[in-house]
Amino acid sequence: MAGYTPMIQQYLAIKEEAKDAFLFFRLGDFYEMFFDDAVLAARELEITLTGREGGGKEKIPMCGVPYHSASNYISRLIDKGYKVAVCEQVEDPSTAKGVVRREIVRVITPGTVMEDKSLDGTTNNFIASVVSVDGMLGLSACDLSTGELYVTSFPEGMTALLDELTVYEPSELVGDGELLAKLKAEAAWNRQLPMTAYGEKGEEQLRQKFGEEQVQELSAARRKAVAALVSYLEETQKRALSHMQSITAYEPNQFMVLDHYTRRNLELTETVQSRSKKGSLLWLLDRTGTAMGARLLRRWIDKPLLSSSAITRRLDAVETLHRNLILREDMRAQLQPIYDLERLVGRVAYGNANGRDLNALKSSLRRIPELKEMCMRSGADVLISLVENADDCADLADMIDTVLVEDAPLSIREGGLIRTGYDDYLDQLREASTNGKKWLAELERREREATGVKSLKIGYNKVFGYYLEVSKANLSMLPEGRYERKQTLANAERFVTPELKEKERLILEAEDKMVDVEYGRFLELRDHIALHLHRLQRAAALIAELDVYQSMATVSAERRYTRPEVGEAYDLTIEDGRHPVVEAVMEGANFIANGTSLARPDRSILLITGPNMAGKSTYMRQVALIGIMAQIGCFVPAKRAVIPLTDRIFTRIGAADDLIGGQSTFMVEMKDIQVMTEKATVSSLVIIDELGRGTSTGEGMAIAQAVIEYIHHHIGCKALVSTHFHELAHLEQSLSSLVNARMAVEESGKDVTFLRKLIPGAADTSYGIYCAQLAGLPSSIIGRAYDLLEQSGATGNADTPVTQASVPSIESRRKNIVQLSMFEEAAVAQAYSEPRKGSSKGEQLAENLRKLDLFNMTPMQAMQWLNEMKQKLSD
Repeated sequence: MAGYTPMIQQYLAIKEEAKDAFLFFRLGDFYEMFFDDAVLAARELEITLTGREGGGKEKIPMCGVPYHSASNYISRLIDKGYKVAVCEQVEDPSTAKGVVRREIVRVITPGTVMEDKSLDGTTNNFIASVVSVDGMLGLSACDLSTGELYVTSFPEGMTALLDELTVYEPSELVGDGELLAKLKAEAAWNRQLPMTAYGEKGEEQLRQKFGEEQVQELSAARRKAVAALVSYLEETQKRALSHMQSITAYEPNQFMVLDHYTRRNLELTETVQSRSKKGSLLWLLDRTGTAMGARLLRRWIDKPLLSSSAITRRLDAVETLHRNLILREDMRAQLQPIYDLERLVGRVAYGNANGRDLNALKSSLRRIPELKEMCMRSGADVLISLVENADDCADLADMIDTVLVEDAPLSIREGGLIRTGYDDYLDQLREASTNGKKWLAELERREREATGVKSLKIGYNKVFGYYLEVSKANLSMLPEGRYERKQTLANAERFVTPELKEKERLILEAEDKMVDVEYGRFLELRDHIALHLHRLQRAAALIAELDVYQSMATVSAERRYTRPEVGEAYDLTIEDGRHPVVEAVMEGANFIANGTSLARPDRSILLITGPNMAGKSTYMRQVALIGIMAQIGCFVPAKRAVIPLTDRIFTRIGAADDLIGGQSTFMVEMKDIQVMTEKATVSSLVIIDELGRGTSTGEGMAIAQAVIEYIHHHIGCKALVSTHFHELAHLEQSLSSLVNARMAVEESGKDVTFLRKLIPGAADTSYGIYCAQLAGLPSSIIGRAYDLLEQSGATGNADTPVTQASVPSIESRRKNIVQLSMFEEAAVAQAYSEPRKGSSKGEQLAENLRKLDLFNMTPMQAMQWLNEMKQKLSD
């Protein structure tokens, strides 16, 4: 560092403490960056890169951002995955000798963001730690903005670690370096996020923070995981994190396990294609009125319960609100105006809550007594027990109301915060300031009369203080000697007088003292509230739970859901089940319901055959979603549902490859099957769609049969397996617990209709070419496909011989294909167009079919159209 100026030397020394972060170095009204930081920041933030002399041979690269808008730039860097170290002046420049002392006051990372602009109000922002101790993995996760801290442990295994991390979707990871390296190299781990090798600084600080009793209950792996995470947070945030009040420890087997692929396939919190909330189960169920409730609902969906008593308790609360419309609507109205208490508490603990934050806290707390009263009046034991001993924090709300004005300013350093009457000394200063300003108004009146200058006025600015301003046209009217020129403008002159200067001193002194006194009183209030964070967090948890109950009750009432029977038995029964999300998206249409019965010993596996596009995937998804909804404590879309506790759901639905990991769709499918064979128990639910595709027909059928036999003989769990290999229907004869089912297809003459209804029995053909015709492939391709099919003597797979009877004839192969919607009703038919001149009857039919709006036809219109087409083909 030799040769650099003292300031640059100071910068370089501090930069050593934050080598992996951008250093925002405070210089006056700007945060400056130098050297490589400046070059990279200029590119990422699209700001100007300049240079400055720093004592070296060449100019030092430099860029900067204004301190008052720095949070926007910091957020942009954090969103890109970078860290930012904020370096402030920690010494008064007026008293400093040499370079002003500076220190890093906080390191902001993707997992430690506290600013509202960078946070999604309805989603947690977790940072997680992972450690290994004596064959056990410890995992801890914290949302710094709310103070939530969770920890668990389980035997070493990358699959178990991935399953648990998927629940939290952390934005940052810390912990054992070797473990992080293994995770990064894992093919199934496809997330790009900051990972920092970091060990705990000792467990003593853990005991000091959380108490001996809490820490002693944790296993070695859990203690190490929490210690690593808390140490990292306190080191980066440079402060005591007082809102992290308790550790929530849990066992993984307390909740249903849902791996990454299952969550994605079932679209629990986001859709597969657009990764948006709309169209997911969370979107359907989220009618919450508060941010806390929205986050809690998501956590419940992420972790369905495995305790029938806990599920029953939730269902009881939902049923009470489901039955009582007035209570439900009153509760919704009371919840809607409540602010995000959890994050307000975090801001108080962090010391960055302002007057508006505290007023938001007050107005939210004022709503708790009425919520408690509603629950007490409900007569429901579950709601009464929830609120009867609840703390409404009324004393804290009263204190805020006593101290702060109703419309508090955004800044806490410019006054205007404290109510008149709260502090006597502050009131005296205000009186002095008010009288001083009245004196100024009187002085302005007297000077106008004395000089005859009616446009004379008294003004103020921070540079010159108070002044008398006179236009240049009126300067000759001023008396000699008493006016002292202070500033010259283009069209006016500014003056001071001895008495104005004296009064200015008294007024400014009072105003400066007022600001200092108000700031001090505000800090006293905020510090007092910070002593009661645990009470506020319990109040927030109460509000969140009530909010989730009313949300699920509201959706259940509007959608005509029924209460499921959840228990320990094996059998699963669903009468007239419906896919909750599909039904909601297609609002106004009646869903074609399907029942499900899986029982021992003779019906635990359902082998579903039938054409593509007939509704097999939708049906299987709806069974899984109904089970998940029941185990989070929600009513379900069915006439009746008996749901056994399911410890894990395995899904293999739809094509999905892993290009980054170099794995094909078939390889991904086989890996999913491998995890299922290793982890599934008799209490699991297995859902496999189109088992065996992705390889040759012979090998695909062999693998499919072997997998089904393994589930039947070795696991014994409930399973829904769909396949286009209808030849596997013979398994019903050899596997006692397997039953064939198929998606109904109606063939009438030359017409084919997919009915979307699950019925007993096996399909005898896959209707592959029919589906291609439905998709709108050119008639020339459809015709050629049928020709090739006849030549090969197969049903669509060249290496699978079939009888000639199974091959459609030339006359019958071009049938009218009708694919019914999953819904029973639709509107308006589109008139078919005139056939093209010179085209064959089959081509005419295909052309008309392509133009047909199937989703907007009534059944009668569809029948009329089919009859017309039949007549045309007969002519």
